[in-house]
Amino acid sequence: MVEQHTPRSLIVTFYGAYGRAFEGPVPVSALVRLLGAAGVDAPSVRSSVSRLKRRGFLLPAKAADRSAAYALSDEARQLLDDGDRRIYGTTPVSQEWLVAVFSVPEQERHKRHLLRSRLARLGFGAVAPGVWIAPAQVAEETGHTLERLHLTAYVELFRGAHLGFAPTAEAVARWWDLTALAKQHEEFLDRHEPVLRALQSGPEPTPAAAYRDYLQALDTWRRLPYADPGLPRDLLPSDWPGDRAAAVFTELHTRLHAIGARFVNP
Repeated sequence: MVEQHTPRSLIVTFYGAYGRAFEGPVPVSALVRLLGAAGVDAPSVRSSVSRLKRRGFLLPAKAADRSAAYALSDEARQLLDDGDRRIYGTTPVSQEWLVAVFSVPEQERHKRHLLRSRLARLGFGAVAPGVWIAPAQVAEETGHTLERLHLTAYVELFRGAHLGFAPTAEAVARWWDLTALAKQHEEFLDRHEPVLRALQSGPEPTPAAAYRDYLQALDTWRRLPYADPGLPRDLLPSDWPGDRAAAVFTELHTRLHAIGARFVNP
């Protein structure tokens, strides 16, 4: 997994972790200060905010002191709310499956590419051309995504059990690249488990250090529950590293998030 601490990614991660707790829009001056603490310079913050504005993720606004600020769009809030359920593991793993069957006319093949790429980003595995599958707990988020992208006319969603004929564990290994997923979990552990060990054996971090370490851990982690959509544990290899990666992130969140909030709002 290539580390993705780009300015734009860190801004999205910041809004997910702390931006929604601001009273009103986040001032540009606060974004510059807070992203600067994570190693992003002011010009990169401003250019990344402009790109997020063009994408409709951020909306220009005014802070309480009438300075320039940015608020989340309604779609951005929906994206972050959907992400919370995955990132923090608040949705139980389902033993049922969600099947997406789609057909896109050849003259609209650009939508076929968009549909495939979004299903992949939601964690779906490919069963056959036009037939993709995911654990059923992603159904609500899938519906939101298809509606937001105006793709519902091309897709039918079904929910149910696997009845055969290959054993389900064998089928899962065919639908998802479990070796690649395991490597992503291991790379997360290589980078962030040492941070946790230092916290376990050392003093409480300063608010600035807690904020920086948490933002970087979250920026890495938030992609994993999409690549690995929460497959039932009994269908995965016995040495699956996702269990340990999830435990490490959960403890980092417990130890760092609230302390880091004191740096965001001193």
